[in-house]
Amino acid sequence: MDANILGIIIIATLFLFLFSGMPIAFGLGVPSLIYMFFFLDRAQFDLTALIVIEGVNDFGLLAIPLFILMGAIVAVTPAGADLYEGIHRWVYKLPGGLAISNVLACGIFSALCGSSPATAAAIGTMGIPEMRKRGYPESLAAGSIVGGGALGNLIPPGVVPIVYGLATQTSIGKLFIGSVIPGIIVTGFMCIWVAIYSFMARRQMNAGERIAPHQGSGTEFYGNISYTLKERLVGISKVAPFMVLVVFLLVVLYGGYATPSEAAGVSSIATFVMAILIYRLRSFKEFRDILEMTIKESTMIMLIIATSFLFTTLLTKLYITQSITTSLVTWHFSKVGLMLIINVFLLVLGCPLPPVAIVLIVCPILHPVIQYYGFDPVWFGIIITMNMEVAMLTPPFGLNLFVVKGVAPDIPLHKVLVGALPFALCLTVGIVVCYIWPELITWLPNKMIR
Repeated sequence: MDANILGIIIIATLFLFLFSGMPIAFGLGVPSLIYMFFFLDRAQFDLTALIVIEGVNDFGLLAIPLFILMGAIVAVTPAGADLYEGIHRWVYKLPGGLAISNVLACGIFSALCGSSPATAAAIGTMGIPEMRKRGYPESLAAGSIVGGGALGNLIPPGVVPIVYGLATQTSIGKLFIGSVIPGIIVTGFMCIWVAIYSFMARRQMNAGERIAPHQGSGTEFYGNISYTLKERLVGISKVAPFMVLVVFLLVVLYGGYATPSEAAGVSSIATFVMAILIYRLRSFKEFRDILEMTIKESTMIMLIIATSFLFTTLLTKLYITQSITTSLVTWHFSKVGLMLIINVFLLVLGCPLPPVAIVLIVCPILHPVIQYYGFDPVWFGIIITMNMEVAMLTPPFGLNLFVVKGVAPDIPLHKVLVGALPFALCLTVGIVVCYIWPELITWLPNKMIR
């Protein structure tokens, strides 16, 4: 059978299992075992367990549970609430200051967490009720959390760049530092959108028009609120140690003083110590919650990585990866055409599937193709990360949408979707900008200590 046709059949079977509702790891593993049994010889099939173990036998993977542990420690403590309130006291004079605080808090929390859903849940739990209480439209309240949460993987350290780096043998450190400028740009786009929306809303209010039904008296969104300098300094004092930790992480990682795994280990220990000293983190329940959160998310990701390695091994042994690569190369797409096809394809996949699974399935196939077309692997990794974050904001299965709906179940889903759309467009504009000026991604990695 032709390798391309066999590849289409295998991939179609894979998606059939994935869309059946079974856990992603089993959706990857079961069809892989079936086709290995029928298309590979017995000796190769007997090596299945070794292949799975080999898939997770990588020192670089240690960074994932350690960064998740770091995020879990912050999530269990009031650090997220303090971060949110501390930022708000400095930007409240801007139009939509509280919504801008949401976006900025999500961006900083992302540097401590590395997970989009966790970021949206942590900041949204405090941010959405506060925004509604102070008169912000429900769509803006939900949208700022959905969009800000999308920064979870884009602003380093993120799980998706780690997985991409391991799947394509690309430097994880360069992927982290390459996402810094795009992360800042997209965060800026989101804040600008919030300010424009809020400014226009205030003009409508001054003209006697009241926009979008909302709760609260509107004392901030439609009126004034103020903080003294002392209140601002007090608000930021508790989160200052965590900001120092973020700076420390960036310096040791991008300065070449430590690997991502080593930096994650030191940072998670430092976060744990600070949580004990600042927030009196001592109860058994809090420790148990941290460990449970870390183990659940880490185990899920590791199982997906192990079974995806099984799937990519199957494609390689049947020469499907090589055949698909050859076909894509011989079709002679233009660079713009190829990237447009890839981005649309990833966006479609990103609606029903988690980013980690998509990266592990698609990137081993696309990596040789993008190298042939002359794209920088670090640049492409950040573009994929941004694309995955767009998918987290779009229906029918955008995960951040459901996280926010869980945080604020009484906000109608259509308002969540309306609020999320401009933030998805901000990420899309970010992708276009980084395509036009790839140096925004590649400049810092090229300056790293080699």
